[in-house]
Amino acid sequence: MKFARAKQYPDDILISGVDEAGRGPLAGPVVAAAVILNPSHPIDGLKDSKQLSASQRCILFSQIRKHTLAWAVASASVTEIDELNILQATLLAMQRAVTKLKISPKRILVDGNQCPTFPCEAKAIIRGDDSVPAISAASIVAKVVRDRWMVMLDKHYPAYGFAQHKGYTTLQHIKALRLHGPCRIHRKYFARVSEYT
Repeated sequence: MKFARAKQYPDDILISGVDEAGRGPLAGPVVAAAVILNPSHPIDGLKDSKQLSASQRCILFSQIRKHTLAWAVASASVTEIDELNILQATLLAMQRAVTKLKISPKRILVDGNQCPTFPCEAKAIIRGDDSVPAISAASIVAKVVRDRWMVMLDKHYPAYGFAQHKGYTTLQHIKALRLHGPCRIHRKYFARVSEYT
């Protein structure tokens, strides 16, 4: 029943873009998104989320939620990152995002140079987030969702400034680590964190 709607669409439009946000930060989950665009409702302005302002990403995120055939978000936790390593945790989050889609894709395009195992054809595309609209859309969704999570986590761990730097390596973040040590959402196996444990 989960994928019943897929029969309404031809295979050539059931292509899911997949991308992640949060591989580089010292804290917080890694988040992946999967998006199947709707050719009947094109979305202008899609590009790599890093090339967009926060307000532009939010506007596009709203359009993606409204006009795509399907979109989904999933994550891998800090515990999973520490246990698996960041690459494997990222691939796991991507698999989870695709599994959550309400429509089963016939082909998957992933940003980067590695693909996790999927139940259909998949291809990794280097810099795909800037050249493939569906991947661009996924990068925007993943980035917006992760940033919002980090803002919420900042309320639980206000000493670190997560709302500002989202867990990335900044001078503010390193100073807080040096002063307070890591908190529960820091990635303990990352070298820049482990030196303060």
